[in-house]
Amino acid sequence: MSSPSGARAHWSNRWAFILVTAGSAIGLGNIWKFPYMTGTNGGSAFVLIYLACIIGIGLPLLMAETMLGRRGQSNPVDAMRSVAEEAGAGRWWQVIGIIGILGASLILSFYSVVAGWILDYTVLATQGFSGLGKAELENIFTGLLADPWRLVGWHSAFMLLNLIVVIGGVTGGIERANKILMPALFAIVLLLLGYGIAAADMPAAIRFMFHFEPQAISAPVILAAMGHAFFTLSLGMGAIMTYGSYLERGTSITRTCLYIMLADTGIALLAGLSIFAIVFAQGLEPAAGPGLILQTLPLAFAQMPLGKLVGVLFFVLVSFAAWTSAISLIEPATSFLVERFAIGRKAAVAAVCFVAWFIGIAVALSFNLWSEIKLFGLNIFDLLDTLTTKMLMPLAGLLIALFAGWVMKRPHVMEEIGLTGGAFRFWHGTVRYVSPVAIMLIFLNVIGVIG
Repeated sequence: MSSPSGARAHWSNRWAFILVTAGSAIGLGNIWKFPYMTGTNGGSAFVLIYLACIIGIGLPLLMAETMLGRRGQSNPVDAMRSVAEEAGAGRWWQVIGIIGILGASLILSFYSVVAGWILDYTVLATQGFSGLGKAELENIFTGLLADPWRLVGWHSAFMLLNLIVVIGGVTGGIERANKILMPALFAIVLLLLGYGIAAADMPAAIRFMFHFEPQAISAPVILAAMGHAFFTLSLGMGAIMTYGSYLERGTSITRTCLYIMLADTGIALLAGLSIFAIVFAQGLEPAAGPGLILQTLPLAFAQMPLGKLVGVLFFVLVSFAAWTSAISLIEPATSFLVERFAIGRKAAVAAVCFVAWFIGIAVALSFNLWSEIKLFGLNIFDLLDTLTTKMLMPLAGLLIALFAGWVMKRPHVMEEIGLTGGAFRFWHGTVRYVSPVAIMLIFLNVIGVIG
C-alpha cells in the first residue's frame, strides 16, 4: 500500500525508529511502576511471569500495531481506514485510531502532572535528602499534592518541554531528542547499576527478582504481570501505530520490535535491580507500592554514601523516561490534525498540548482544591486513569489483535511482518487466539471482575 502523500516523513534509519519507539515504551512504568509491582507481587514470581508475558503477548501485539501503521502510512484514524478498505472490511475499524488518539491525549494530561512531581523531586534531590526521616518525606509529598501552584507550574513546565520537541517535526524534533535522551538514559541506568554493585546490596536484589519461588505464583500475580506486559509497550494508544507509519518499507518489523522489547525489558530489569539494591542496603521495605520512588528511595538516599549524587542521577533518569514517553503521546493527535485537516504542524502541536495542559490543570486541582469533586466515586485523576488504562487501551489492543489476526489479508500481513513458515504461524496464531484472550483477562482484572 502506498502512502497517500508523496512527502510523508520517515525516520532516518531503523535505529532511529528503535530509539524513538523504545523511548515511547520506556517511561514511568519501567522505572516507577515495574519495581513497585515487583515488590508488591512477590518479587521473582512476578518478574519471571512478566518476562514470559512480554515475549508471548507484548511482542506479537507490538509487531501488529507497528505493521498497521506502516501499512496505512498515515495517522491512526486514516491508517486504519486504509488498511480496512484494502482488506474489504468496514470503515468502522478506524475507531481503533479514534480510541488511540483520545486515549493518548487524555493520558498525556495526567501523565504530565505526575511527571511534574518528578521534576519537583529532581530539584529537591539537588539539595539532598540528608537529615530527612520517613515522616518528613511523607510531609514533603503531601505538601506537594496540596499546593496547586506547584503542581500546575511543574505540569506547565513539563508540557512546554514536550511542545518544544514535537514542534520540531519527526526527524528534526522527535528523532533528534530521542537520540540525545535515550543514550543518556541508558548511561544513567548503567551508572546506577554500577553503584548498586559497588556500594549497595546487589546480591539481595538479584535474589529478590530472580530466585524462583513457585509457591509465590498466584492468579493475581499472573494477571498483574500480564497487564504490565501489555501496558509497558505503549500499546493501544496510537503512538506505536503513528511511529510505525514513519518506518521505511525495507526495515524488518520483527527485528526492530524485538530490539524495542529487549530495550524496554532491559531498562525495567536494570532499574529494578538498582532500586532494590539500594533499598535492601538500607534495610527498607521493597513492598512500598507507589511510594517506593518518592518516599522510600529518598529515605535511602538520605542515609547512603554519595546519596545526593545518586538521588540527582535517579530523578534525572525518571524525568528523561517520562519525557520520551510523553513526546509519543502528542504525535498521534498531531499527525491526525495535520493530515486530516491540513493544519500546520506548529499549530497542531500547540493545539494538542494546550488541550492536554488545560485538562491537566483539572487533574492537578483534583489533589487539592477540587478533591471533593468525584464521578463514580473517583476524583478527576483516577477517573481519567480508569477511562484510559483500564478501558480505552485494552479495547484498542483487543481490536488491533482481532483486525491483524482475523481481518487483514494473510498475504499483506506476511508482506509487512516478513515471517514465513512456522515462525509466521506461531506469530499469527498468538495474535489471533492468545492475545484477545489475554487482553480480555487483563480488562476483567483491572475492572475488578476477576483476580
